[in-house]
Amino acid sequence: MQTYEGLLAAVVADGGRPVTDPATDAVIGHAPAHGVEDLDRAIAAAQAAQPAWEALGHEERSRLLHAAADAVDQSAAALAELISREQGKPLNGPGSRFEAGGVAAWLRAAADTPLETEQVLDDESGAATLTYRATGLVGAIGPWNWPALIASWQFAAALRMGNAVVMKPSEHTPLSVLAVAAIVNQVLPDGVLTVLSGDREMGAAMTAHPAFGKLMFTGSTRTGQAIVEASARNLPRLTLELGGNDPGIVLPDADPEAIAEGLFWGALINTGQTCAALKRLYVHESIHDDVVAALRAIVERTPMGPGTDEGNLLGPLTTKEQFQIVDTLVEKAKASGARIVVGGDPDRDAPGNFYPTTLVTDIAPDAALVVEEQFGPALPILPYSDLDDAIAQANALDTGLGASVWSADPERAKEVAARIHAGTIWINKHGNVHPLIPFGGVKGSGYGLEFGQEGLKAVAVPQVISS
Repeated sequence: MQTYEGLLAAVVADGGRPVTDPATDAVIGHAPAHGVEDLDRAIAAAQAAQPAWEALGHEERSRLLHAAADAVDQSAAALAELISREQGKPLNGPGSRFEAGGVAAWLRAAADTPLETEQVLDDESGAATLTYRATGLVGAIGPWNWPALIASWQFAAALRMGNAVVMKPSEHTPLSVLAVAAIVNQVLPDGVLTVLSGDREMGAAMTAHPAFGKLMFTGSTRTGQAIVEASARNLPRLTLELGGNDPGIVLPDADPEAIAEGLFWGALINTGQTCAALKRLYVHESIHDDVVAALRAIVERTPMGPGTDEGNLLGPLTTKEQFQIVDTLVEKAKASGARIVVGGDPDRDAPGNFYPTTLVTDIAPDAALVVEEQFGPALPILPYSDLDDAIAQANALDTGLGASVWSADPERAKEVAARIHAGTIWINKHGNVHPLIPFGGVKGSGYGLEFGQEGLKAVAVPQVISS
């Protein structure tokens, strides 16, 4: 078990890049400034370690992943505090303790998910089997919103399948991912998991490097497109989980009070900084005002403040840049005549990146706050009268990560869900991911699947033996 101070000391570097607390603007430590030479060394070490790691077999690799999960559990309190101080999310609710627990959960799920050889043909014409083997070396680039958890989504499955992994976290939240690696590398063989704290130059070098048979990226659509272009010459397999602008459709039979809590956390988990958060809400006009009122009541009783304060459930935005994006979109909505139900009045001179939880209605369907991903605590709520029109609006954008349908009739909701263009459509909930349920986007939200058997297959190469 490590203390916060001990864990921080294990990952910071003298003279590196300062990392600040988004709640206070105070420097919490300095991240190592790794360069391309460090990448070359990490790749060489990974290539040397990978064959022996793959040769251990699924059973032994799974045992070691369970041991890694146990190590995360033992240092979970310290890891959660570091996540809170670096990324900003509160300790409680669906916050940093939840995130630290998720790292261990995804490690165990990757270890325990079966992936047996498939007999795809066995008749008088012959026999054929399909199995999945390690890709070799996996490169992973992560985001700043769920830094530790999404890192585990990437490396847990990759390690289980016998790959070695080199990771680059976001330059905004490197310490959390370095800390996860420091914890799990207590039990993993040397070289199979390396985290490098670098800038965009490091990311560009990774995506263009011929050593990687697989690249994984979670982040913006624009960066995902650049990765496709940079990696094309080497033809690595890609998993790209890109931006989302998830719609929710509330049918007229829904109970506003019953669904309000789910709507709130679907939109505001991690202060809205989640790719698959609910970002635009279409509510039937007959219950629109009641849904708005129910959401406002939750907003007004949900505390926002520094993540390390036990009483808070919402925290600051992680970066100054994200604060400016949310602020600009809300100001544009105001200028267009939209109505601010609650929030929308940040203290721009205060320390930290706090933007108040904001509900916006009477807003045009083509307003910037609706059609651009805000990635923060500002939810536009739009009334509709015709369901076909609401579905058309939900499908109108070039994003397709997640969506949700809310109704007292789950079967009716499923019928509507089938008409929405998104990788995952939730019924009477939003954004609930599970380590056994495949997750990925369509359209501008990327391609490839994570989690469950499909996630294991995605970090491996298929091999058919036919006789």
